Amino acid sequence: MEQSGSGIAQFLPLIILFAIFYFLIIRPQQKATKAHKEMLDALVKGDKIITTGGLIAIIVKTEEDFIKIKLNDDTIVKLDRAYVSKKVESGEDA
Repeated sequence: MEQSGSGIAQFLPLIILFAIFYFLIIRPQQKATKAHKEMLDALVKGDKIITTGGLIAIIVKTEEDFIKIKLNDDTIVKLDRAYVSKKVESGEDA
């Protein structure tokens, strides 16, 4: 019987380490991924965005997997939704 008790005691530090790893790394990453997906789903025409490449643009049209963005007065390009880094709020200055 003492063998099974000491066996659990040997794995206890490993279990605690995994719990710390989960709450400090895995769970916050899942929350950030969920928030980014919700932001992508909420994009509409006229929103100002920043792409992962650092371009600041305004959304012209949203489609299923892509969005059309206006970079300046003449340039409209098609961008994959996955490359939208963040939405610029009206109060923020890019």
